[in-house]
Amino acid sequence: MKGYERLAFMDATALAGLIRKKEIKAEELIEFTIRRIEKINPQINAVVTPMFDEARQAARGPIPKGPFAGVPFLIKDLLASYQGVRMTFGTNNLQHYIADHDSELVRRYKKAGFITVGKTNTPELGLLPTTESRLLGPCRNPWNLNRTTGGSSGGSAAAVASGLVPVAHGNDGGGSIRIPASCCGLFGLKPTRARNPLGPDFGDLMNGFVAEHVLTRSVRDSAAILDATMGVDVGDPYCAPLPIRPLKKEIGKDPGRLRIAYWGQTFRGQAIAEDCQKALLDSVKLCSELGHDLIETSPTFDGEQLARAFTVIWATGCASTVEGISYITGKKPSPDQYEPVTWGLYEMGIKVSGSDYLFAVQSLQRISREWAGFLIDYDSFMTPTLGEPPVLLGTFDSPADDPLKGWRRSAQFVPFTPICNATGQPAMSVPLYWNDEGLPIGTHFMGRFGDEATLFRLAAQLEQARPWKDRRPPVLV
Repeated sequence: MKGYERLAFMDATALAGLIRKKEIKAEELIEFTIRRIEKINPQINAVVTPMFDEARQAARGPIPKGPFAGVPFLIKDLLASYQGVRMTFGTNNLQHYIADHDSELVRRYKKAGFITVGKTNTPELGLLPTTESRLLGPCRNPWNLNRTTGGSSGGSAAAVASGLVPVAHGNDGGGSIRIPASCCGLFGLKPTRARNPLGPDFGDLMNGFVAEHVLTRSVRDSAAILDATMGVDVGDPYCAPLPIRPLKKEIGKDPGRLRIAYWGQTFRGQAIAEDCQKALLDSVKLCSELGHDLIETSPTFDGEQLARAFTVIWATGCASTVEGISYITGKKPSPDQYEPVTWGLYEMGIKVSGSDYLFAVQSLQRISREWAGFLIDYDSFMTPTLGEPPVLLGTFDSPADDPLKGWRRSAQFVPFTPICNATGQPAMSVPLYWNDEGLPIGTHFMGRFGDEATLFRLAAQLEQARPWKDRRPPVLV
């Protein structure tokens, strides 16, 4: 596919434009994408279930006349089901499970015109902020093959950062879109709770922690794709308030003079890596130069209580998933079926009483109100996305005699992102900084509930001021 290399790092909007103008055929673009995956994926292990035959057939048409007609796409191998394709959740227990229907979000991706070329790597049940499952193997960061991609949407992030596809699906229960976006130098937005549907299989997940969207190279792609997928589905338990206009129209719109609170400390007294502090201060300086008011402050709340309540929801969510897999497979759960950290969280989860669970929910609801009250006076709250640059693969391994070691270690790496899953507020990681080792470090912006519009206006302004689109990781390109 000589001469097509220029396509590898175009965003989805640009590729869709080429197809509409008939400067390239969908079949040609899909064939180029397949060849690129075959060439680069062995280095990074991002695509774990190729769907090349399905993609070639879809490219032959008819393709739905959506805004991204003919654009190649990848789906994370967690939650989003694609009829006729295996869905493993990163666990040996589902390695041969074939989905018998499309999830609603997948239907909307198809309607938008995306052509799915495969499914991407994820840790077992999406539980850790790295992508290294026993079943699927480690996903490697294209900026440094010995470093984590983050998780749990690490396969999607590595694929987009490597130019395999312009955009890929992800989901986010504690930062799983924003963490890999930071690790891989991408833009990653977690939408407001219930902005995108989780049906037909789920109403909400983990008391509303989980949201789904995409990882992208450009801000405009993220906004336009959210326009194409958001909205209430039949039977949804609740839905997010609709924006006043399409989000893609926020791109390039003057954000005005924003009041942005920023904070470089964790809420549990943990140390933040020096590079992450530098990244934050660099972003503070940039936002100030753009005319925004930066105020060093944070809400006052009980960080330890949030961590305890979050862990209760996370562990019971793990237990519920394990029990659901047991129902599907007909096998009683046992420790030999799962990785140590999964089994450790499962055992913790099944011991939680109903009253303990409800107390955790009430605690998080109260903390959510404290955060919402704080953001009445500020347009956004800014921190580093992570407490450390991308760490070495293996950092979160747990031995059988200490199964929760990796879970405890993750608290140091991920001190900020889970807050937005607990509160339901939108948040984004923006790739504004690379350290001296050439590793990307994201800056995290939280928005008011339902206000992705302000985040997109700010992100587009930052993208224009500090463009990242021409940065290339050192994998074979």
